[in-house]
Amino acid sequence: MAPKTEPGRRVVADNRAARYHYSIEDTFEAGIALTGTEVKSLRSGKATLGEAYAGPSGTDLMLFNVFIPEYLEANRFNHDTKRPRRLLLHRRQINKLIGATQRQGYTVVPLKIYFNEQGRAKVELGLGKGKQAHDKREATKERDWKRDQARLLRDRG
Repeated sequence: MAPKTEPGRRVVADNRAARYHYSIEDTFEAGIALTGTEVKSLRSGKATLGEAYAGPSGTDLMLFNVFIPEYLEANRFNHDTKRPRRLLLHRRQINKLIGATQRQGYTVVPLKIYFNEQGRAKVELGLGKGKQAHDKREATKERDWKRDQARLLRDRG
């Protein structure tokens, strides 16, 4: 699938299932500490956020389970594909996210990885609570009804 483009961004990976499994209440933009081969692999548009999450590691916030495949031209200087990656945020934001996960039962979920206008890799993080099964069914019903409604309006005129 070709990378999506938004004004000023080039989206590399999108976690579409996150909004289905979690009700996202707040979003943050964070930088990622990457090695050179990881950046080259991301520029080719290959990354997976399916099982990814962010959590505390000491005083930092880390990104876990993001799959960035090896860069084939790097030979022996390649990176580990699922290594924990440090998120670059202000201390106040880190404290807010860590506090929300430890005290209030929230989860920090990566929503997108993209390159901004300056060409730097960024992650859009969502702070959300997990949805119950009945909430997911309700969201599916609402989405299906909106699709049917748009179809009916389109067919009418």
